[in-house]
Amino acid sequence: MSETKKLQPPLTEHYVRSLRAGDEVLITGVVYTARDMAHKRLCQAIDANQKLPFPLEGAIIYFVGPSPARPGRVVGAAGPTTSARMDDFSPKLIAHGLRAMIGKGYRGGKVREALKKCGAVHLAAIGGAGALLSKYIISAEVIAYEDLGTEAIRKLDVVDFPAVVAYDTHGNTVYK
Repeated sequence: MSETKKLQPPLTEHYVRSLRAGDEVLITGVVYTARDMAHKRLCQAIDANQKLPFPLEGAIIYFVGPSPARPGRVVGAAGPTTSARMDDFSPKLIAHGLRAMIGKGYRGGKVREALKKCGAVHLAAIGGAGALLSKYIISAEVIAYEDLGTEAIRKLDVVDFPAVVAYDTHGNTVYK
């Protein structure tokens, strides 16, 4: 069994290329949330040469729309959504410096090719464990697209957020 790898964004291409499918990782630092509509808007902003709400270079995006926080909590349940829903948008974001994504499930061929070409990884978080995963989030702030409600882009500060490298930069995957 390999040692658990520590990820602290912003991530470098060199470090990301050292990760292998199946590696367990713990993420500490800033992670941004984005789901379908936020991805669409980010890509539209890139196409229009507009400033993005956060720097993509070295960033990690978590495919999540956290539920409202209960009293005394930063966020409610924060489990991953199905990654394939972002497949049309991910290659463009990867080409602009995105180094890692967190979600659940399979990624399409264009995404896998972009991971290899540009030096990015796709991480899997445990689906159905949103309440548990929310405990690793120590702060959350809406930074863009507030009109999207729970799907607005948030800046999360996480400590030892657990995930597994599901697709690496060498074309390997944990999925059969």
